[in-house]
Amino acid sequence: MPDNKRSQIITQGAQHAPSRAMLRAVGFTDGDFNKPIVGVANGYSTITPCNKGLNELSRKAEQALHEAGAMPQMFGTITVSDGISMGTEGMKYSLVSREVIADSIETCVQAESMDGVIAIGGCDKNMPGAMIAIARMNVPAIFVYGGTIKPGKYKGQDLTIVSVFEAVGQHSAQKIDQEELLQIERHACPGAGSCGGMFTANTMSSAFEAMGMSLPYSSTMSAEDEEKLISSGQSAEALVNAIKKQILPRDIITRKSVENAIAVIMAVGGSTNAVLHLLAITHAAKVDLTIDDFEDIRARVPVICDLKPSGRYVTADLHEAGGIPQVMKMLLVNGLLHGDCITITGQTIAEVLKDIPDTPRADQNVIRPWNNPMYAQGHLAILKGNLSTEGAVAKISGIKNPKITGPARVFESEETCMQAILDRKIQPGDVVVIRYEGPKGGPGMREMLSPTSALIGEGLGDSVGLITDGRFSGGTYGMVVGHVAPEAFAGGTIALVQEGDSITIDAEQRLLQLNISEEELEQRRAAWQPPEPRYTRGVLAKYAKLVSTASKGAITD
Repeated sequence: MPDNKRSQIITQGAQHAPSRAMLRAVGFTDGDFNKPIVGVANGYSTITPCNKGLNELSRKAEQALHEAGAMPQMFGTITVSDGISMGTEGMKYSLVSREVIADSIETCVQAESMDGVIAIGGCDKNMPGAMIAIARMNVPAIFVYGGTIKPGKYKGQDLTIVSVFEAVGQHSAQKIDQEELLQIERHACPGAGSCGGMFTANTMSSAFEAMGMSLPYSSTMSAEDEEKLISSGQSAEALVNAIKKQILPRDIITRKSVENAIAVIMAVGGSTNAVLHLLAITHAAKVDLTIDDFEDIRARVPVICDLKPSGRYVTADLHEAGGIPQVMKMLLVNGLLHGDCITITGQTIAEVLKDIPDTPRADQNVIRPWNNPMYAQGHLAILKGNLSTEGAVAKISGIKNPKITGPARVFESEETCMQAILDRKIQPGDVVVIRYEGPKGGPGMREMLSPTSALIGEGLGDSVGLITDGRFSGGTYGMVVGHVAPEAFAGGTIALVQEGDSITIDAEQRLLQLNISEEELEQRRAAWQPPEPRYTRGVLAKYAKLVSTASKGAITD
Protein backbone atom coordinates (compact mmCIF):
# COMPACT_ATOMS: atom_id res chain seq x y z
CA MET A 1 0.00 0.00 0.00
CA PRO A 2 1.22 3.60 -0.57
CA ASP A 3 3.08 5.34 2.26
CA ASN A 4 0.64 8.26 2.16
CA LYS A 5 -2.35 6.10 3.08
CA ARG A 6 -5.14 8.51 4.09
CA SER A 7 -6.69 6.16 6.60
CA GLN A 8 -3.47 6.18 8.66
CA ILE A 9 -4.75 9.51 9.97
CA ILE A 10 -7.37 7.63 11.99
CA THR A 11 -5.71 4.24 12.46
CA GLN A 12 -2.14 4.99 13.50
CA GLY A 13 -0.65 6.46 16.67
CA ALA A 14 -1.58 6.30 20.34
CA GLN A 15 -3.72 9.43 20.13
CA HIS A 16 -6.09 7.64 17.74
CA ALA A 17 -6.85 4.72 20.04
CA PRO A 18 -10.48 5.91 20.38
CA SER A 19 -10.86 5.77 16.58
CA ARG A 20 -9.48 2.25 16.52
CA ALA A 21 -11.79 1.23 19.34
CA MET A 22 -14.81 2.32 17.34
CA LEU A 23 -13.55 0.56 14.22
CA ARG A 24 -13.15 -2.67 16.20
CA ALA A 25 -16.87 -2.48 16.93
CA VAL A 26 -17.63 -2.67 13.18
CA GLY A 27 -15.30 -5.61 12.53
CA PHE A 28 -11.68 -4.41 12.48
CA THR A 29 -9.03 -6.57 14.14
CA ASP A 30 -5.37 -5.85 14.93
CA GLY A 31 -4.18 -6.78 11.45
CA ASP A 32 -6.73 -4.60 9.67
CA PHE A 33 -5.46 -1.16 10.65
CA ASN A 34 -2.67 -1.29 8.08
CA LYS A 35 -5.10 -2.03 5.24
CA PRO A 36 -6.62 0.67 3.05
CA ILE A 37 -10.11 1.74 4.09
CA VAL A 38 -12.41 1.82 1.08
CA GLY A 39 -15.85 3.37 1.01
CA VAL A 40 -18.72 1.54 -0.64
CA ALA A 41 -21.21 4.25 -1.61
CA ASN A 42 -24.36 2.17 -1.88
CA GLY A 43 -27.27 3.77 -3.73
CA TYR A 44 -29.66 0.93 -2.86
CA SER A 45 -33.32 1.71 -2.35
CA THR A 46 -36.69 0.31 -3.25
CA ILE A 47 -37.93 3.74 -4.37
CA THR A 48 -37.21 2.85 -7.98
CA PRO A 49 -36.43 -0.32 -9.98
CA CYS A 50 -33.16 1.32 -11.06
CA ASN A 51 -31.72 0.93 -7.55
CA LYS A 52 -33.51 -2.21 -6.44
CA GLY A 53 -30.56 -4.52 -7.17
CA LEU A 54 -27.76 -2.32 -5.83
CA ASN A 55 -27.51 -3.85 -2.36
CA GLU A 56 -26.54 -7.21 -3.80
CA LEU A 57 -23.87 -5.53 -5.95
CA SER A 58 -22.61 -3.59 -2.92
CA ARG A 59 -22.33 -6.77 -0.85
CA LYS A 60 -20.37 -8.41 -3.66
CA ALA A 61 -18.03 -5.42 -3.84
CA GLU A 62 -17.62 -5.52 -0.06
CA GLN A 63 -16.65 -9.20 -0.19
CA ALA A 64 -14.19 -8.61 -3.05
CA LEU A 65 -12.57 -5.69 -1.22
CA HIS A 66 -11.98 -7.92 1.81
CA GLU A 67 -10.45 -10.61 -0.38
CA ALA A 68 -8.21 -8.06 -2.11
CA GLY A 69 -6.76 -6.89 1.21
CA ALA A 70 -8.85 -3.77 1.89
CA MET A 71 -11.30 -2.85 4.62
CA PRO A 72 -14.66 -1.77 3.19
CA GLN A 73 -16.96 0.69 4.92
CA MET A 74 -20.42 0.80 3.42
CA PHE A 75 -22.64 3.86 3.53
CA GLY A 76 -25.85 4.86 1.80
CA THR A 77 -26.75 7.59 -0.65
CA ILE A 78 -30.23 8.80 -1.55
CA THR A 79 -32.15 8.53 -4.76
CA VAL A 80 -35.36 9.85 -6.21
CA SER A 81 -37.17 8.35 -9.16
CA ASP A 82 -37.54 10.64 -12.15
CA GLY A 83 -40.03 8.29 -13.77
CA ILE A 84 -42.31 8.19 -10.73
CA SER A 85 -42.12 11.93 -9.99
CA MET A 86 -42.34 12.99 -13.68
CA GLY A 87 -44.98 15.62 -14.28
CA THR A 88 -45.39 16.43 -10.58
CA GLU A 89 -44.00 19.05 -8.21
CA GLY A 90 -41.74 16.31 -6.85
CA MET A 91 -39.75 16.29 -10.08
CA LYS A 92 -38.20 19.59 -8.99
CA TYR A 93 -36.09 17.59 -6.55
CA SER A 94 -34.54 15.38 -9.25
CA LEU A 95 -31.62 17.53 -10.40
CA VAL A 96 -31.26 18.83 -6.85
CA SER A 97 -30.63 15.24 -5.74
CA ARG A 98 -27.53 15.14 -7.95
CA GLU A 99 -25.95 17.73 -5.68
CA VAL A 100 -27.19 16.04 -2.50
CA ILE A 101 -25.65 12.75 -3.64
CA ALA A 102 -22.34 14.41 -4.56
CA ASP A 103 -22.19 16.26 -1.25
CA SER A 104 -23.07 13.16 0.79
CA ILE A 105 -20.38 10.98 -0.83
CA GLU A 106 -17.77 13.72 -0.46
CA THR A 107 -18.78 14.28 3.16
CA CYS A 108 -18.51 10.62 4.16
CA VAL A 109 -15.29 9.80 2.31
CA GLN A 110 -13.49 12.94 3.45
CA ALA A 111 -14.75 12.83 7.03
CA GLU A 112 -13.50 9.26 7.48
CA SER A 113 -10.23 9.78 5.50
CA MET A 114 -11.01 6.82 3.24
CA ASP A 115 -8.31 5.66 0.84
CA GLY A 116 -10.73 5.11 -2.01
CA VAL A 117 -14.38 4.70 -2.89
CA ILE A 118 -16.45 2.41 -5.08
CA ALA A 119 -19.71 4.15 -5.98
CA ILE A 120 -22.62 1.90 -6.95
CA GLY A 121 -25.58 3.63 -8.54
CA GLY A 122 -28.35 2.97 -10.97
CA CYS A 123 -30.67 5.93 -11.40
CA ASP A 124 -30.17 9.11 -13.42
CA LYS A 125 -28.76 11.32 -10.64
CA ASN A 126 -26.85 8.65 -8.66
CA MET A 127 -24.44 8.53 -11.52
CA PRO A 128 -23.36 12.12 -12.20
CA GLY A 129 -23.73 12.86 -8.49
CA ALA A 130 -21.22 10.14 -7.67
CA MET A 131 -18.84 11.24 -10.43
CA ILE A 132 -18.97 14.88 -9.31
CA ALA A 133 -17.93 13.77 -5.83
CA ILE A 134 -15.22 11.49 -7.18
CA ALA A 135 -13.79 14.31 -9.30
CA ARG A 136 -13.89 16.77 -6.39
CA MET A 137 -12.19 14.48 -3.89
CA ASN A 138 -9.60 13.01 -6.27
CA VAL A 139 -9.03 9.84 -4.24
CA PRO A 140 -8.88 6.50 -6.12
CA ALA A 141 -12.39 5.59 -7.21
CA ILE A 142 -14.45 3.49 -9.58
CA PHE A 143 -18.09 3.58 -10.60
CA VAL A 144 -20.27 0.47 -10.78
CA TYR A 145 -23.48 0.79 -12.77
CA GLY A 146 -26.45 -1.11 -11.40
CA GLY A 147 -27.45 -2.22 -14.89
CA THR A 148 -30.19 -1.71 -17.43
CA ILE A 149 -33.69 -3.10 -17.13
CA LYS A 150 -34.69 -5.76 -19.63
CA PRO A 151 -37.37 -4.74 -22.11
CA GLY A 152 -41.00 -5.33 -21.36
CA LYS A 153 -42.93 -7.35 -23.93
CA TYR A 154 -46.43 -6.79 -25.25
CA LYS A 155 -47.90 -7.90 -28.58
CA GLY A 156 -44.44 -8.77 -29.86
CA GLN A 157 -43.03 -5.30 -29.18
CA ASP A 158 -40.25 -4.23 -26.80
CA LEU A 159 -41.54 -1.77 -24.21
CA THR A 160 -39.78 0.81 -22.03
CA ILE A 161 -41.15 3.30 -19.54
CA VAL A 162 -41.37 5.83 -22.39
CA SER A 163 -43.89 3.50 -24.06
CA VAL A 164 -46.24 4.25 -21.18
CA PHE A 165 -45.79 8.02 -21.40
CA GLU A 166 -46.51 7.87 -25.14
CA ALA A 167 -49.50 5.63 -24.54
CA VAL A 168 -51.00 8.39 -22.38
CA GLY A 169 -50.94 10.67 -25.43
CA GLN A 170 -52.34 7.91 -27.64
CA HIS A 171 -55.17 7.39 -25.16
CA SER A 172 -55.88 11.13 -25.08
CA ALA A 173 -56.06 11.14 -28.88
CA GLN A 174 -58.41 8.11 -28.71
CA LYS A 175 -55.94 5.96 -30.64
CA ILE A 176 -55.99 3.29 -27.92
CA ASP A 177 -58.59 2.46 -25.28
CA GLN A 178 -58.24 2.27 -21.50
CA GLU A 179 -57.56 -1.48 -21.55
CA GLU A 180 -54.70 -1.09 -24.04
CA LEU A 181 -53.16 1.64 -21.88
CA LEU A 182 -53.44 -0.61 -18.83
CA GLN A 183 -51.77 -3.53 -20.60
CA ILE A 184 -48.84 -1.35 -21.72
CA GLU A 185 -48.49 -0.05 -18.15
CA ARG A 186 -48.53 -3.62 -16.76
CA HIS A 187 -45.86 -4.94 -19.12
CA ALA A 188 -43.42 -2.01 -19.52
CA CYS A 189 -41.14 -2.60 -16.51
CA PRO A 190 -40.55 -6.31 -15.88
CA GLY A 191 -37.96 -6.09 -13.09
CA ALA A 192 -34.90 -4.36 -11.66
CA GLY A 193 -32.71 -2.00 -13.64
CA SER A 194 -32.57 1.47 -15.12
CA CYS A 195 -34.78 2.61 -18.02
CA GLY A 196 -33.98 0.35 -20.95
CA GLY A 197 -33.34 2.62 -23.94
CA MET A 198 -30.38 4.90 -24.49
CA PHE A 199 -31.94 7.24 -21.95
CA THR A 200 -30.05 9.20 -19.30
CA ALA A 201 -28.89 6.35 -17.03
CA ASN A 202 -27.54 4.20 -19.86
CA THR A 203 -26.06 7.29 -21.51
CA MET A 204 -24.11 8.23 -18.39
CA SER A 205 -22.97 4.65 -17.75
CA SER A 206 -21.68 4.56 -21.33
CA ALA A 207 -19.91 7.89 -20.81
CA PHE A 208 -18.21 6.65 -17.64
CA GLU A 209 -16.98 3.52 -19.39
CA ALA A 210 -15.70 5.63 -22.28
CA MET A 211 -13.87 7.92 -19.82
CA GLY A 212 -12.20 4.92 -18.20
CA MET A 213 -13.93 5.24 -14.81
CA SER A 214 -15.81 1.93 -15.17
CA LEU A 215 -14.76 -1.49 -16.41
CA PRO A 216 -15.20 -2.48 -20.08
CA TYR A 217 -18.66 -3.83 -20.98
CA SER A 218 -20.05 -2.93 -17.53
CA SER A 219 -22.16 -0.01 -18.76
CA THR A 220 -24.62 -2.07 -20.82
CA MET A 221 -25.08 -5.18 -18.66
CA SER A 222 -28.59 -6.03 -17.50
CA ALA A 223 -29.24 -5.56 -13.79
CA GLU A 224 -30.61 -9.05 -13.28
CA ASP A 225 -27.84 -10.96 -15.08
CA GLU A 226 -25.08 -12.82 -13.23
CA GLU A 227 -22.35 -10.98 -15.11
CA LYS A 228 -23.40 -7.76 -13.38
CA LEU A 229 -22.63 -9.30 -10.00
CA ILE A 230 -19.29 -10.62 -11.26
CA SER A 231 -18.42 -7.21 -12.67
CA SER A 232 -19.04 -5.56 -9.30
CA GLY A 233 -16.48 -7.85 -7.68
CA GLN A 234 -13.99 -7.23 -10.48
CA SER A 235 -14.51 -3.49 -10.07
CA ALA A 236 -13.61 -3.74 -6.38
CA GLU A 237 -10.40 -5.61 -7.28
CA ALA A 238 -9.54 -2.96 -9.87
CA LEU A 239 -10.02 -0.24 -7.28
CA VAL A 240 -7.66 -1.84 -4.79
CA ASN A 241 -5.06 -2.03 -7.56
CA ALA A 242 -5.66 1.67 -8.33
CA ILE A 243 -5.13 2.50 -4.65
CA LYS A 244 -1.81 0.63 -4.68
CA LYS A 245 -0.69 2.45 -7.83
CA GLN A 246 -2.33 5.76 -6.79
CA ILE A 247 -4.26 6.09 -10.05
CA LEU A 248 -6.40 9.13 -9.29
CA PRO A 249 -9.67 10.25 -10.89
CA ARG A 250 -8.12 13.42 -12.30
CA ASP A 251 -5.48 11.26 -14.01
CA ILE A 252 -8.41 9.62 -15.82
CA ILE A 253 -10.95 12.45 -16.19
CA THR A 254 -9.04 14.70 -18.58
CA ARG A 255 -9.97 16.86 -21.52
CA LYS A 256 -9.15 13.97 -23.87
CA SER A 257 -11.14 11.36 -21.96
CA VAL A 258 -14.16 13.67 -21.77
CA GLU A 259 -13.93 14.16 -25.52
CA ASN A 260 -13.99 10.36 -25.78
CA ALA A 261 -17.13 10.27 -23.65
CA ILE A 262 -18.85 12.90 -25.79
CA ALA A 263 -17.92 11.03 -28.97
CA VAL A 264 -19.45 7.83 -27.59
CA ILE A 265 -22.61 9.68 -26.49
CA MET A 266 -23.01 11.02 -30.03
CA ALA A 267 -22.36 7.60 -31.58
CA VAL A 268 -24.98 5.84 -29.46
CA GLY A 269 -27.63 8.59 -29.65
CA GLY A 270 -27.51 9.47 -25.94
CA SER A 271 -29.50 11.79 -23.71
CA THR A 272 -29.51 15.59 -23.74
CA ASN A 273 -28.87 15.41 -19.99
CA ALA A 274 -25.32 14.28 -20.75
CA VAL A 275 -24.48 17.86 -21.72
CA LEU A 276 -25.56 19.18 -18.33
CA HIS A 277 -23.90 16.39 -16.35
CA LEU A 278 -20.56 16.38 -18.18
CA LEU A 279 -20.27 20.15 -17.76
CA ALA A 280 -20.78 19.64 -14.01
CA ILE A 281 -18.34 16.71 -13.78
CA THR A 282 -15.62 18.55 -15.68
CA HIS A 283 -16.08 21.59 -13.44
CA ALA A 284 -15.47 19.34 -10.43
CA ALA A 285 -12.44 17.78 -12.15
CA LYS A 286 -11.02 21.21 -13.10
CA VAL A 287 -11.19 20.30 -16.80
CA ASP A 288 -11.88 23.11 -19.27
CA LEU A 289 -15.07 22.24 -21.16
CA THR A 290 -17.78 24.48 -22.58
CA ILE A 291 -21.17 23.84 -24.12
CA ASP A 292 -19.75 24.75 -27.55
CA ASP A 293 -17.37 21.79 -27.38
CA PHE A 294 -20.34 19.43 -27.75
CA GLU A 295 -21.25 21.07 -31.04
CA ASP A 296 -17.67 20.75 -32.33
CA ILE A 297 -17.60 17.01 -31.59
CA ARG A 298 -21.15 16.48 -32.89
CA ALA A 299 -20.10 17.75 -36.30
CA ARG A 300 -17.43 15.03 -36.57
CA VAL A 301 -19.11 11.95 -35.07
CA PRO A 302 -21.90 9.96 -36.77
CA VAL A 303 -24.73 8.19 -34.94
CA ILE A 304 -24.00 4.50 -35.55
CA CYS A 305 -26.41 2.82 -33.10
CA ASP A 306 -30.11 2.20 -33.74
CA LEU A 307 -31.35 2.68 -30.19
CA LYS A 308 -34.50 3.91 -28.49
CA PRO A 309 -36.00 6.45 -28.00
CA SER A 310 -35.87 7.33 -31.70
CA GLY A 311 -34.49 3.98 -32.87
CA ARG A 312 -35.59 0.35 -32.60
CA TYR A 313 -33.42 -1.37 -30.01
CA VAL A 314 -32.79 -1.25 -26.26
CA THR A 315 -29.50 -1.17 -24.37
CA ALA A 316 -29.59 -4.90 -23.61
CA ASP A 317 -29.50 -5.43 -27.39
CA LEU A 318 -26.47 -3.14 -27.65
CA HIS A 319 -24.71 -5.27 -25.05
CA GLU A 320 -25.33 -8.43 -27.05
CA ALA A 321 -24.07 -6.68 -30.20
CA GLY A 322 -20.68 -5.83 -28.68
CA GLY A 323 -21.41 -3.06 -26.20
CA ILE A 324 -19.52 0.17 -25.74
CA PRO A 325 -16.11 -1.42 -26.52
CA GLN A 326 -17.29 -2.17 -30.06
CA VAL A 327 -18.53 1.40 -30.50
CA MET A 328 -15.28 2.78 -29.09
CA LYS A 329 -13.13 0.62 -31.36
CA MET A 330 -14.97 1.92 -34.42
CA LEU A 331 -14.42 5.47 -33.26
CA LEU A 332 -10.76 4.74 -32.52
CA VAL A 333 -9.92 3.26 -35.92
CA ASN A 334 -11.64 6.19 -37.59
CA GLY A 335 -9.60 8.77 -35.72
CA LEU A 336 -12.36 9.99 -33.39
CA LEU A 337 -11.09 8.64 -30.06
CA HIS A 338 -7.97 9.35 -28.01
CA GLY A 339 -6.38 5.94 -27.50
CA ASP A 340 -3.70 7.15 -25.10
CA CYS A 341 -6.08 7.98 -22.24
CA ILE A 342 -5.49 5.95 -19.09
CA THR A 343 -8.28 3.91 -17.48
CA ILE A 344 -8.97 2.78 -13.92
CA THR A 345 -7.20 -0.51 -14.66
CA GLY A 346 -3.97 1.28 -15.56
CA GLN A 347 -4.33 0.28 -19.21
CA THR A 348 -4.80 2.83 -21.96
CA ILE A 349 -7.95 2.93 -24.04
CA ALA A 350 -6.01 1.54 -27.00
CA GLU A 351 -4.78 -1.38 -24.88
CA VAL A 352 -8.31 -2.09 -23.60
CA LEU A 353 -9.65 -2.17 -27.17
CA LYS A 354 -6.73 -4.07 -28.72
CA ASP A 355 -8.63 -7.31 -29.36
CA ILE A 356 -11.98 -5.74 -30.33
CA PRO A 357 -12.84 -6.08 -34.05
CA ASP A 358 -12.64 -2.93 -36.16
CA THR A 359 -16.11 -3.57 -37.58
CA PRO A 360 -19.36 -4.75 -35.95
CA ARG A 361 -20.64 -8.30 -36.37
CA ALA A 362 -22.76 -8.94 -39.43
CA ASP A 363 -25.38 -10.92 -37.47
CA GLN A 364 -26.76 -7.88 -35.65
CA ASN A 365 -28.42 -4.58 -36.62
CA VAL A 366 -27.95 -2.52 -33.47
CA ILE A 367 -24.48 -1.16 -34.33
CA ARG A 368 -24.41 -0.02 -37.94
CA PRO A 369 -21.36 -0.34 -40.24
CA TRP A 370 -19.27 2.83 -40.33
CA ASN A 371 -20.19 3.49 -43.96
CA ASN A 372 -23.91 3.18 -43.22
CA PRO A 373 -24.65 5.24 -40.07
CA MET A 374 -28.05 6.20 -38.76
CA TYR A 375 -27.04 9.83 -39.18
CA ALA A 376 -23.88 11.32 -40.68
CA GLN A 377 -23.43 13.69 -37.74
CA GLY A 378 -24.20 13.56 -34.04
CA HIS A 379 -27.68 14.18 -32.69
CA LEU A 380 -27.11 16.56 -29.75
CA ALA A 381 -27.01 20.03 -31.26
CA ILE A 382 -26.28 23.30 -29.47
CA LEU A 383 -28.66 26.00 -30.70
CA LYS A 384 -28.05 29.70 -30.25
CA GLY A 385 -29.85 32.90 -31.20
CA ASN A 386 -31.63 35.72 -29.42
CA LEU A 387 -33.70 33.14 -27.53
CA SER A 388 -30.63 31.32 -26.21
CA THR A 389 -27.54 33.50 -26.24
CA GLU A 390 -25.75 31.07 -23.88
CA GLY A 391 -26.98 28.04 -25.81
CA ALA A 392 -29.73 25.44 -25.74
CA VAL A 393 -29.68 21.69 -26.35
CA ALA A 394 -31.71 19.86 -29.00
CA LYS A 395 -31.80 16.17 -29.86
CA ILE A 396 -32.16 16.24 -33.65
CA SER A 397 -32.18 12.51 -34.42
CA GLY A 398 -35.44 10.98 -35.57
CA ILE A 399 -37.04 14.27 -36.66
CA LYS A 400 -38.55 14.63 -40.13
CA ASN A 401 -38.62 18.43 -40.18
CA PRO A 402 -35.37 20.01 -38.97
CA LYS A 403 -36.84 23.52 -39.22
CA ILE A 404 -40.07 25.01 -37.95
CA THR A 405 -41.35 28.59 -37.73
CA GLY A 406 -44.65 29.02 -35.98
CA PRO A 407 -46.72 30.90 -33.43
CA ALA A 408 -45.69 30.68 -29.79
CA ARG A 409 -48.03 28.94 -27.36
CA VAL A 410 -46.76 30.19 -24.01
CA PHE A 411 -47.09 28.33 -20.69
CA GLU A 412 -45.69 29.34 -17.31
CA SER A 413 -45.36 25.74 -16.08
CA GLU A 414 -45.30 22.14 -17.27
CA GLU A 415 -48.72 21.38 -15.76
CA THR A 416 -50.58 24.08 -17.70
CA CYS A 417 -48.93 22.96 -20.93
CA MET A 418 -49.76 19.30 -20.31
CA GLN A 419 -53.42 20.13 -19.74
CA ALA A 420 -53.56 22.07 -23.02
CA ILE A 421 -52.08 19.10 -24.89
CA LEU A 422 -54.53 16.65 -23.36
CA ASP A 423 -57.38 19.06 -24.15
CA ARG A 424 -56.28 18.99 -27.81
CA LYS A 425 -55.53 22.74 -27.84
CA ILE A 426 -52.11 22.41 -29.51
CA GLN A 427 -52.20 22.41 -33.31
CA PRO A 428 -49.70 21.42 -36.02
CA GLY A 429 -47.27 24.26 -36.66
CA ASP A 430 -47.37 25.60 -33.08
CA VAL A 431 -44.20 26.24 -31.10
CA VAL A 432 -44.88 25.44 -27.44
CA VAL A 433 -42.94 27.50 -24.87
CA ILE A 434 -42.66 26.17 -21.30
CA ARG A 435 -40.80 28.64 -19.11
CA TYR A 436 -39.91 29.34 -15.48
CA GLU A 437 -38.84 25.70 -15.24
CA GLY A 438 -35.09 26.41 -15.25
CA PRO A 439 -32.53 25.68 -12.52
CA LYS A 440 -33.47 28.79 -10.51
CA GLY A 441 -36.99 29.37 -11.73
CA GLY A 442 -38.45 25.89 -11.27
CA PRO A 443 -36.44 25.56 -9.21
CA GLY A 444 -34.77 22.32 -10.19
CA MET A 445 -35.12 22.22 -13.97
CA ARG A 446 -37.81 19.55 -14.32
CA GLU A 447 -37.82 17.13 -17.24
CA MET A 448 -40.65 17.58 -19.74
CA LEU A 449 -41.19 13.94 -20.65
CA SER A 450 -44.93 14.04 -20.02
CA PRO A 451 -45.75 16.82 -22.53
CA THR A 452 -43.25 15.67 -25.15
CA SER A 453 -44.47 12.07 -24.96
CA ALA A 454 -48.08 13.24 -25.10
CA LEU A 455 -47.29 15.18 -28.29
CA ILE A 456 -45.70 12.07 -29.80
CA GLY A 457 -48.66 9.96 -28.73
CA GLU A 458 -51.11 12.39 -30.32
CA GLY A 459 -49.16 12.31 -33.59
CA LEU A 460 -47.79 15.86 -33.28
CA GLY A 461 -44.12 14.99 -32.77
CA ASP A 462 -43.07 16.04 -36.27
CA SER A 463 -45.32 19.09 -36.60
CA VAL A 464 -45.06 20.87 -33.24
CA GLY A 465 -41.97 22.49 -31.78
CA LEU A 466 -41.32 22.81 -28.06
CA ILE A 467 -38.77 24.94 -26.22
CA THR A 468 -38.13 25.18 -22.50
CA ASP A 469 -35.63 26.37 -19.93
CA GLY A 470 -36.28 23.04 -18.23
CA ARG A 471 -34.80 19.70 -19.24
CA PHE A 472 -35.90 16.64 -21.16
CA SER A 473 -35.80 13.01 -20.22
CA GLY A 474 -33.38 10.82 -22.10
CA GLY A 475 -36.54 9.23 -23.46
CA THR A 476 -37.60 12.41 -25.27
CA TYR A 477 -37.32 12.92 -29.01
CA GLY A 478 -38.91 15.19 -31.58
CA MET A 479 -38.53 18.88 -32.45
CA VAL A 480 -37.78 19.89 -28.87
CA VAL A 481 -35.17 22.27 -27.43
CA GLY A 482 -34.26 22.36 -23.74
CA HIS A 483 -31.76 23.97 -21.37
CA VAL A 484 -32.59 27.37 -22.92
CA ALA A 485 -30.18 29.82 -21.28
CA PRO A 486 -30.34 32.37 -19.84
CA GLU A 487 -33.50 31.01 -18.23
CA ALA A 488 -36.72 32.96 -17.79
CA PHE A 489 -36.21 33.56 -14.06
CA ALA A 490 -32.87 35.25 -14.82
CA GLY A 491 -34.48 37.53 -17.42
CA GLY A 492 -33.58 35.49 -20.48
CA THR A 493 -35.38 36.22 -23.72
CA ILE A 494 -37.63 33.20 -23.18
CA ALA A 495 -39.30 35.26 -20.41
CA LEU A 496 -40.22 37.94 -22.96
CA VAL A 497 -42.04 35.74 -25.47
CA GLN A 498 -45.73 36.59 -25.92
CA GLU A 499 -48.56 34.37 -27.14
CA GLY A 500 -48.59 34.29 -30.92
CA ASP A 501 -45.03 35.56 -31.45
CA SER A 502 -43.20 33.94 -34.35
CA ILE A 503 -40.42 31.55 -33.25
CA THR A 504 -37.93 29.71 -35.47
CA ILE A 505 -36.25 26.45 -34.50
CA ASP A 506 -33.67 25.53 -37.15
CA ALA A 507 -31.63 22.45 -36.32
CA GLU A 508 -29.56 22.68 -39.50
CA GLN A 509 -28.46 26.25 -38.77
CA ARG A 510 -28.39 25.58 -35.00
CA LEU A 511 -30.67 28.60 -34.54
CA LEU A 512 -33.28 29.44 -31.89
CA GLN A 513 -34.82 32.79 -32.73
CA LEU A 514 -37.67 35.03 -31.57
CA ASN A 515 -38.77 36.85 -34.69
CA ILE A 516 -39.42 40.34 -33.40
CA SER A 517 -37.45 43.56 -33.81
CA GLU A 518 -34.57 44.41 -31.51
CA GLU A 519 -36.44 47.56 -30.48
CA GLU A 520 -39.52 45.57 -29.43
CA LEU A 521 -37.32 43.08 -27.59
CA GLU A 522 -35.60 45.84 -25.61
CA GLN A 523 -38.93 47.44 -24.71
CA ARG A 524 -40.16 44.13 -23.34
CA ARG A 525 -36.90 43.61 -21.47
CA ALA A 526 -37.18 47.01 -19.82
CA ALA A 527 -40.73 46.24 -18.69
CA TRP A 528 -40.01 42.74 -17.36
CA GLN A 529 -40.03 42.15 -13.62
CA PRO A 530 -38.64 38.98 -12.04
CA PRO A 531 -41.26 36.85 -10.30
CA GLU A 532 -41.15 36.01 -6.63
CA PRO A 533 -39.28 32.76 -5.86
CA ARG A 534 -41.59 29.78 -5.70
CA TYR A 535 -39.82 28.47 -2.59
CA THR A 536 -38.36 30.53 0.25
CA ARG A 537 -37.27 27.77 2.65
CA GLY A 538 -35.81 24.28 2.49
CA VAL A 539 -33.75 22.42 -0.06
CA LEU A 540 -35.31 23.98 -3.16
CA ALA A 541 -34.83 27.51 -1.83
CA LYS A 542 -31.17 26.84 -1.01
CA TYR A 543 -30.63 25.27 -4.43
CA ALA A 544 -32.20 28.23 -6.25
CA LYS A 545 -29.83 30.63 -4.47
CA LEU A 546 -26.72 28.62 -5.35
CA VAL A 547 -27.33 27.07 -8.76
CA SER A 548 -25.64 28.35 -11.92
CA THR A 549 -27.02 28.65 -15.43
CA ALA A 550 -27.66 25.43 -17.35
CA SER A 551 -24.98 26.40 -19.88
CA LYS A 552 -22.42 25.80 -17.12
CA GLY A 553 -23.95 22.53 -15.92
CA ALA A 554 -26.34 23.85 -13.24
CA ILE A 555 -23.54 23.58 -10.68
CA THR A 556 -23.84 24.74 -7.09
CA ASP A 557 -20.20 25.35 -6.19
